[in-house]
Amino acid sequence: MVVGAVLAAGAGRRYGKPKILAEQGLWLDNAVHSLSAGGCGEVVVAMGAAIVTPPSGSTAIVVEDWAVGLSASVRAVLCAPVVRADPGGVVLHVVDMPDVTAAVVSRIVDAAAGTPEKIVRAVYHGRPGHPVRLGAGHLDGVLASLSGDLGAARYLRAHPEIVTWVECGDLASGIDRDER
Repeated sequence: MVVGAVLAAGAGRRYGKPKILAEQGLWLDNAVHSLSAGGCGEVVVAMGAAIVTPPSGSTAIVVEDWAVGLSASVRAVLCAPVVRADPGGVVLHVVDMPDVTAAVVSRIVDAAAGTPEKIVRAVYHGRPGHPVRLGAGHLDGVLASLSGDLGAARYLRAHPEIVTWVECGDLASGIDRDER
């Protein structure tokens, strides 16, 4: 089973409020639905600056140290018992890419099928983005590389030979929304 994780703990300073609250929660609902319908057996939502009731079909992970940056959210997700209990890996997604649909997630999950240790990253017209599927064998390496406002990016850059890039620009823009 692959676990889907929505990274939504930040304060959204540039946006003006936590993005978990954007569009009355529609961005969050969309992210959870996209992961679930795209092939993730369970979905967790990392939240911190704002705590909300997680959408149906998902579970909240409260990130106490969310102000540290994205690394705190990724750490909380990768250390969650639901992620550690199953060797299927995790699909990391961000709440502020509202046009990413289940079709994008499915393409990423399908690209890793049969190779549980694979890392697969969505790209949009050649530009890296989310979601990112991390095989279970890479979780400790990603955890060791986390700091500040960087998530798994440092690990992915350090090991480009193990990352499969999958073009998804025909399905979504891949633009994260930083401003209203």
